[in-house]
Amino acid sequence: MACDVIVLDLEDAVAPDAKVMARHEAVAAVRAGDFGQRELVIRVNGLDTEWGDDDIRAVAGAKPGAILVPKIDDAAAIGRYVDAIATSSGGKAIPLWAMIETPLSIFRLEEIAATARTGPLAALVMGTNDLAKEMGAQPDLLRTPFIGMLGLAVAAARAHRLVILDGVFNDIEDTEGLKAQLHQAIAFGFDGKTLIHPGQIAACNAAFMPDADAVAWAERVIAAFDQPENSAKGAIRVDGRMVERLHLHQARRTLAAAA
Repeated sequence: MACDVIVLDLEDAVAPDAKVMARHEAVAAVRAGDFGQRELVIRVNGLDTEWGDDDIRAVAGAKPGAILVPKIDDAAAIGRYVDAIATSSGGKAIPLWAMIETPLSIFRLEEIAATARTGPLAALVMGTNDLAKEMGAQPDLLRTPFIGMLGLAVAAARAHRLVILDGVFNDIEDTEGLKAQLHQAIAFGFDGKTLIHPGQIAACNAAFMPDADAVAWAERVIAAFDQPENSAKGAIRVDGRMVERLHLHQARRTLAAAA
């Protein structure tokens, strides 16, 4: 599969009577290490559930690429996971990803993201299904009830240099709907989108991959600023357009995405 990350889920996708078996299989998968260049992440059950402590002990011991933790309300919740993971991993740092999927988390976005300054938090993941359930919302294709929340989440991530991934699109057969939501995610500034079916991967890669024109423009912007006469300038002219240093930053992100 041409995806960047595989998330093995121990939480919502697993029935209660299969939780222990799922944990054993996820840990075995990490230790087998046959996922190629893809990053392997495990989403654990919450520490407030009967499976959470055992999940953390087993998963942290296996040392996946990251541990995804659910239903984070505030910075204190992040701290509890950080402490639990550190105890179970023998002090080895493991990147932490946090689900943003509760109403309270929306009001605490900045404080949650700010924990990245001193801890292992590396990414935020929007949990729009749970958010809709908790709010009693009925989102349409472009998730009108969540517009402000999605924007705030991206802003919090950018303020603290975190990766941020958009929530899943549930209708596996609706390819046009998926494309519309992918373009919305890009418009908001998300780094990627979480998916629930392999059939969604190609559309997601196509949407987030800069096209040839975008790559060529980025290369021209970078080359122009690399000229000695432009090295100290805040704004220059490229192909008849005024380009500022913020566009240089965007150009470098474009080439990084293309790579």
